[in-house]
Parts: sequence; structure tokens; C-alpha cells
Amino acid sequence: MLITVSVPSLLRDCTGGNVKFQLDALTLQDALNQLISSYPLLRLHLWTETGQVRKHVLLYYNDTNIAWLDDLNIMLQQGDQLIVFQAISGG
Repeated sequence: MLITVSVPSLLRDCTGGNVKFQLDALTLQDALNQLISSYPLLRLHLWTETGQVRKHVLLYYNDTNIAWLDDLNIMLQQGDQLIVFQAISGG
């Protein structure tokens, strides 16, 4: 199933200049795995070395933060979205 993935423009260097693109996956977990394998540099910005989503990153499956999901083996539907948000701070 084709889903749309959106990433912040600050991370476009990790995705070949793309901020919105499609992935073909059966489940949300498959989509996340493909995201990592297709864009390995993106993995460094989104996940820790132990595989946890970094504290300043939110990954949304449609309108749901994936941190709130008990299981990522959700069958994807046409039109689903995976959205990456990244908090920025500094001074």
C-alpha cells in the first residue's frame, strides 16, 4: 500500500532533497523499516542507538503519535500518512 511520508525541510538532506514522498508497505512497521533502509542518515536523526525515537522527534501515523500505539503492525490503507515532526531549540 502506498503511503505518503512527510519530513521537516531541515531533514531533506537525509532524504535526497525530498520532504514528501511515498513508501510502499503493508504495515506501519514495514513502512518504518523501509524509511530506515531507504534513508539511513534519517535514522540517525530520528532514533537513538537503542532504537528509541529521540525525545525531540514525534512520528505520527495519520493523526496518532506512534508512541501511543501498542502495536506497529497496523495494516496500512490507501491514503495513510507517516509524518515526522522535529522540535528545534536553541538560543
